[in-house]
Amino acid sequence: MSSAQIADAERRDLADLLLRLGPDQPTLCGGWTTRDLLAHLITRERRPDAAPGILLPPLASWTEHVQASIARGDFGELVGTLRSGPPFWSPLALPPLRAVDVQEFFIHHEDVRRAQAGWSPRPPDEARDRTIWRMVGLLGRLTYRSSPVAVTLRRPDGEEHAVRSGPRTVILTGEPGELLLHAAGRDECVVHPEGEPDDVDTVMALDRGL
Repeated sequence: MSSAQIADAERRDLADLLLRLGPDQPTLCGGWTTRDLLAHLITRERRPDAAPGILLPPLASWTEHVQASIARGDFGELVGTLRSGPPFWSPLALPPLRAVDVQEFFIHHEDVRRAQAGWSPRPPDEARDRTIWRMVGLLGRLTYRSSPVAVTLRRPDGEEHAVRSGPRTVILTGEPGELLLHAAGRDECVVHPEGEPDDVDTVMALDRGL
């Protein structure tokens, strides 16, 4: 299964979940509801004038304005817009950028799933996990960059990404999707830390934002 196919599956499953839950359910994205998260994803794909503010604070106010305007639309129609994918003129429709959607849609799919009571990790999926594992190292090098100790991310099969160097080492073991979520700043994930207790506490409390 290609990266584009995995991203499309995550998009489809997220759209189905949003329709089942409705617009006012919680997510793991701060105070965002499902409606807010949906508006964020549409802004990202369909408003190139506003999308840069997702990552660049000086532009964030315009992004927030556009996102709030989109969020006032009919929820079902907005889900349909998300399901249809980026328009042909969107930079995110370019094949080299489709791989980014695996990370984006996996994380946000789980942001919705894991904000609901009774969540559990999805079963491993070889193709999806292989693709996610390639992304874990890069994301981890960004989000654990402030750690005062070394950080290594390890799969259950023993494969590792050393994402931060330093004195002593904290090892986080988990399935690729769980490690991706932790690297993306989510605490609702299943990872098993090893290391000196104080070092583990420090790593687990890091601000893992981009």
